[in-house]
Amino acid sequence: MQPATDPRDDDQLLAAAAAGEAGAFAAFYRRHIAVVLAYLGRRVDSRELAADLAGETFAAALIACARYRPGESPALAWLLGIARNKLRESARRGRVESEARQRLGIPPLAFDDEDLQRVEELAAAGETALDLLAQLPAAQREAVRGHVIEEQGYEHLAAQLGHSEQLVRQHVSRGLRRLRTLIEEKR
Repeated sequence: MQPATDPRDDDQLLAAAAAGEAGAFAAFYRRHIAVVLAYLGRRVDSRELAADLAGETFAAALIACARYRPGESPALAWLLGIARNKLRESARRGRVESEARQRLGIPPLAFDDEDLQRVEELAAAGETALDLLAQLPAAQREAVRGHVIEEQGYEHLAAQLGHSEQLVRQHVSRGLRRLRTLIEEKR
């Protein structure tokens, strides 16, 4: 059993989850649920829909974690890409797709007022993470904003910022690591 705050980085957690360690994916989930809820909450008009989409996002991530390739992009960017795709599918179909949850045998979510309050609190914590972005050094802030929030590819972002693609990757990686530290310090 891992401690409440797992010391492993996201790449290690996803590799362990792909190898069948349930606690590793739980740690990955706890580390990123607030940011995913904040990301989705800014794009939909209800807490329930944001929570449903977040559930489907993490279920899809659990199914796909064996296909995640460390170093190609930060795990958070990969996860937000899944969230973006789930949001797009939901908008296109007019409902939240539940295929990933069904494949895992997870029943539909039912929310009471207390659950919705917790979703709101987690989304607010995610908003805090987005606010903390301003505390990063300028190069890291712009790289994280461009790659993770605005979903720009490294090549495009490197050309836009006038840096090498490798340097932009480094800024994103270090910026996300620093954000995680800032978030943990606020807890």
